[in-house]
Amino acid sequence: MTAAAPAPTTAPLPPLTIALAGPRGFCAGVDRAIQIVERALQKFGAPVYVRHEIVHNKFVVDSLRAKGAVFVDDLAQCPADRPVIFSAHGVPKSVPAAAEARQMTWVDATCPLVSKVHMEAERHADDHRQLILIGHAGHPEVIGTMGQVPDGAMLLVETVADAETVQPHDPAALAYVTQTTLSVDETADIVAVLRRRFPQIQGPRKEDICYATTNRQAAVKAMVEGCDAVLVIGAPNSSNSKRLVEVARNAGCSRSLLVQRAADIDWSQMDGVRRLGLTAGASAPEVLVEEVIDACRERFAVTLEHVSVTEENVVFKLPAILADAPAAE
Repeated sequence: MTAAAPAPTTAPLPPLTIALAGPRGFCAGVDRAIQIVERALQKFGAPVYVRHEIVHNKFVVDSLRAKGAVFVDDLAQCPADRPVIFSAHGVPKSVPAAAEARQMTWVDATCPLVSKVHMEAERHADDHRQLILIGHAGHPEVIGTMGQVPDGAMLLVETVADAETVQPHDPAALAYVTQTTLSVDETADIVAVLRRRFPQIQGPRKEDICYATTNRQAAVKAMVEGCDAVLVIGAPNSSNSKRLVEVARNAGCSRSLLVQRAADIDWSQMDGVRRLGLTAGASAPEVLVEEVIDACRERFAVTLEHVSVTEENVVFKLPAILADAPAAE
């Protein structure tokens, strides 16, 4: 009698601890902006036009596009008889003015914390102060903020080197504001240079870098210790997501990578990783975090560890024009 062949053995999966940073993912401004598009579709029907990506995340944009949102780069691409929504990053004053001139229905989804920066800029300009904006050239938020004041009233500073060389008209009549999604540490270095060079410079009454950016960077710093690699889920054009990668690298984890979702992971870069830090930018939904964890479970014996620095409970009201619109299903 022939002995039965031994049952094939499956090699055990290598162990992997995933340190989940908290807070991570959607902030109140992003959540509000997405709700605005969904409520507008419920109230006005499809299509609803959105000037620029409502938030910087392909998954979110594609999901809203499937529901009837049409994303355009310029107001001129929008028909006058359909509603248009301005993105969470904010727009120059000229954009709503152009919408008014065409008698369009428009909804402003600008994050209230970005609007706060806009109001600060206007106040300083009204008081005849020249402004320095700390931010990244070409980012929609920077374009929107610079568009709140007359040409020449605001100078852009991106780096410490820029801060060392910027030449305002009158150092005695000077103020600064910042983009809301910057690196907290790098911005502090830039502000220190500006205050040294221009002791009379006025700053914001309350920090311009938003609570969500600050909290997510603090969470990465708390999470990164002992990590062999860090994955940040976010879009390549997402400022706050790219800053999280920089924060992780500056905190000592050189193998810190930005990925849009699980399909983008180069698993060869995970060789030898036994502790993985995981977080998501403020415009990345939690479903993408879960997707990455599931992909890791196919390759590793995963243990989850939560590293939280604070709890967030901020909620922003929707614009009045949508107050009576039904919530999306």
